[in-house]
Amino acid sequence: MYKITIEENTYSCQPGETVLDALLREHVNISYACKKGTCHSCMVRSPDTPPPKAAQAGLKNTLIKRNHFLACLCQPEQDMVIKLPDQSEFYTEGMVVVNKMLNRNTLLLIIAFQNAFEFNAGQFVNLQRSDGLTRSYSIANIPQASNTLELHIRRLPGGRFSEWLHDQLKVGDAIAVSEPRGHCFYLPERGEQGLLLVGTGTGLAPLAGILTDALAHGHYGPIYLFHGSREVGDLYRIDELRQLANQYQNFHYVPCISGKQVPEGFSQGRVNEVALAAFSDLKDWRVFLCGHPEMVNKMKKMTYLKGAAMKDIYADAFLSTPS
Repeated sequence: MYKITIEENTYSCQPGETVLDALLREHVNISYACKKGTCHSCMVRSPDTPPPKAAQAGLKNTLIKRNHFLACLCQPEQDMVIKLPDQSEFYTEGMVVVNKMLNRNTLLLIIAFQNAFEFNAGQFVNLQRSDGLTRSYSIANIPQASNTLELHIRRLPGGRFSEWLHDQLKVGDAIAVSEPRGHCFYLPERGEQGLLLVGTGTGLAPLAGILTDALAHGHYGPIYLFHGSREVGDLYRIDELRQLANQYQNFHYVPCISGKQVPEGFSQGRVNEVALAAFSDLKDWRVFLCGHPEMVNKMKKMTYLKGAAMKDIYADAFLSTPS
């Protein structure tokens, strides 16, 4: 018999019993449906202890790395501490060290921490204001000695949080930052595999982190980054990405403009359409999608139809809230 601990409560798991069955027996509120490992409704996380491999069947590699597992398939092999998806988040106080504009409506916010802040490039965090207002933003950098997070934040008209960040938050101010979340990040495996990165607007943030991570790990397969907006003024870091493309022969950067004014050196059309037109077959490619939800959903379907395996298509969907 092993102990299952959730926050301050401890439950017993009998021999031959799954974690899901034990928690249901103890009347713990946990989501579930098929109880066969198919629907993934009962996915939970073990922050400190790797779960049994059998309990991670069918999960993406990035979820496996962060010790996610399916409660319905898990028969514990030791005592476990478990975190449910709806548990209260733990927040750390960070300090703003950079607050400047990347383009006409996108803020570069860099937050530093006194103690180590562990994350994977491409994950996202929640920022919380003193009144409890909270919003999610993707991480744009890789972990580094400066112990900082880089975020790209677009001003939303009427957006209480984004306008506060743009207009009131200053260098030296403190801000509450949640632990990192999400499974849209690079793992240093299959170095020969093609990487397709497609994003709109500030969807570049996680893709930039994923790109930097891949190059830092010596990924030698082809890497294509398509970044799109309606007007050139809404793109950013164009020169830096072009320099990277010159530096690394396997990296290709394609800025896309969907509006009528398309300068030389830019591709005309919606970013998803331009990206899909460039490939006839995406079998064995790894795909990362970030940005407008409609674009992300279309690309999930179309890249799958072009041969990409579902386990190799990564996207963290969270919606911007205009209030």
